[in-house]
Amino acid sequence: MEGHDRLGAFVAELRAFVAERDWRKFHDPKNLSMLLASEAGELAGVLRWVDNAEADAAASAEPLRTKLTHEIADVAIAVLLLCDRLGLDLVDIARAKLELNRRNYPVEQARGNAERPPR
Repeated sequence: MEGHDRLGAFVAELRAFVAERDWRKFHDPKNLSMLLASEAGELAGVLRWVDNAEADAAASAEPLRTKLTHEIADVAIAVLLLCDRLGLDLVDIARAKLELNRRNYPVEQARGNAERPPR
């Protein structure tokens, strides 16, 4: 199954999960945005005190790897629920944003530079 087809199938699975629990009434855009923010905070918390030089190794080793996997999944689910509620296709909007970023961060100005190029 292609990536986009797999994503669509997973969104359908999320819809069924939510419907079985009668949670759609709680999933307005504000609540889903707050869910996303809180899950992203939990993800950041997993690596909060890990030294930058050790972050790759720490993220690859247990128990952090399992914690990261769970938090990343929670963030992804929140993003997909919000996109579904708003009628947005995640792949389409991410692709459009990537194209905008290509224009805003031209290779010749952005390569190896963490600073935002002047506009």
